[in-house]
Amino acid sequence: MRKLIYDFGVSVGGYVNDRDGSIDWTDPDEELHQFHNDRFRRLELSLHGRRMYELMAEYWPHVPEDASPIERDFADLWTNKPKVVFSRTLTEVRINSRLVRDEVVGEVRRLEAEGDGVMEVGGANLAASLIPHGLVDEYQLFVSPVVLGGGTPMFPPLDERLRLRLVETRCFATAVMLRYVAA
Repeated sequence: MRKLIYDFGVSVGGYVNDRDGSIDWTDPDEELHQFHNDRFRRLELSLHGRRMYELMAEYWPHVPEDASPIERDFADLWTNKPKVVFSRTLTEVRINSRLVRDEVVGEVRRLEAEGDGVMEVGGANLAASLIPHGLVDEYQLFVSPVVLGGGTPMFPPLDERLRLRLVETRCFATAVMLRYVAA
């Protein structure tokens, strides 16, 4: 059974973007960026919501020539990694991606059952549709030292508490990683 990880940069207040949808406040240092590259390298599959896919597809396939070697490495990793994009509004996707328009929960259950590696969910709205069904196995929060005062929350409103167990912490120059598993 594949494991599903929800990892995201998050503000101290629990938001993954600001009120304008911007993530320009996340500025990973070199060590953190390399950590993300190494983590991404181990994934079998990346699941994206529409907004996350559009954000990533706009930047990473066209990384500037003056980008650092770590950024160029991630651009290569992202463009070559198989992706499943969940959207009711997109009509097509590219960059090694497959579009799923309906049955998000059923498709993720199928993807989990067909392998034994690791996949990630990218996008707070997509994760919000999976968390209440118990489909997320691990949460990796990269907490940046900023209070945004609003935006998209990392976690959706839930009918029941979500019990987690802290299994790892790690400090980087620009964020603190908190890694939890579902209890």
